[in-house]
Amino acid sequence: MEPKAPKITDVARLAGVSTATVSRALSKPESVAESTRNTVLAAAEKTGYRVNLSARNLRRQRTGAIVILVPNIGNPFFSEILAGIETALSESDINMLVVDTRQAHMKPQLVLEYLHATRADGIIALDGSLPDAILAVASSGIGAPPIIFACEWTPGGEFSSVRANNAHGGELAITHLAGLGHRIIGMITGPDDNVLTHARSKGAIDALTEKGLAMAPEHVFAGDFSLDAGARAAQSWLELDQRPSAVFSQSDQMAFGFISELARQGISVPGDVSVVGFDDIAIAQCFIPALTTIRQPRKKLGLTAARVLIEHIGASSNPPIETTILDVELIERDSTRAFAG
Repeated sequence: MEPKAPKITDVARLAGVSTATVSRALSKPESVAESTRNTVLAAAEKTGYRVNLSARNLRRQRTGAIVILVPNIGNPFFSEILAGIETALSESDINMLVVDTRQAHMKPQLVLEYLHATRADGIIALDGSLPDAILAVASSGIGAPPIIFACEWTPGGEFSSVRANNAHGGELAITHLAGLGHRIIGMITGPDDNVLTHARSKGAIDALTEKGLAMAPEHVFAGDFSLDAGARAAQSWLELDQRPSAVFSQSDQMAFGFISELARQGISVPGDVSVVGFDDIAIAQCFIPALTTIRQPRKKLGLTAARVLIEHIGASSNPPIETTILDVELIERDSTRAFAG
């Protein structure tokens, strides 16, 4: 015969406490004294007892999992955000399922299936461009789990969100370049319909205006946050009669594409043009030249979003819509230098 699986009563008997105390120590450790918690944990380890998460979640009418909606899981920008989310969820015994919303097979109807309390206890959306049909279901409150937007957000502000101060990041980039003596500054933008593009562009234009500068329309290069968009911007920059001596790229990926394409054409960064990126992904400090960029606290962003969602999941009533904005900072490296004239 196989040995019987240890029960909570076995742990309670060994620890010399009630089964209720064991339950609290394992599910809400902050609710019991440290000495008691340590005694219970030691007893649980000795007996081999494991919490039955499925049964616990069934009693609570929860799935024990949340869904993360990511617009492109292959983009290295999202790695630290996901790490922050995972850290917070592990503290609460919650699992996560990552869904790439931009995959060819991921039609709106498939995403809609996750917006039901029987599939997930909550949603963290890193994609601010979700179709209206999905947003309508998510905001209805009818059988829909709570949803928090992280990094991006919806223009209407119907949901709580955690984001970086994107406008301030645009200001920091332009202020840095103008402080180096650059007066003709260009910009590679994100998609026209993206909230990040609007916020970063506004911050950049405000900073230019404050310094008595302006950005010519031909010095604004349309992009989509990708390497290819950066390369296309470099080709457009090369075709100009009057080239900006500095360029603010609204993502690191586009900055890498821009610099690489210029290098293929024999153009030096920062010798011929200074470049500032946005995000400070891991490769930014290893790139040649090391990229001056705006650092987003990406792990903190994910951690904060997950903790806000956990609070919403546990709330007894509908929590108010809240916006959390995290600070950004300029990281100066080798891709910018003083204007040589």
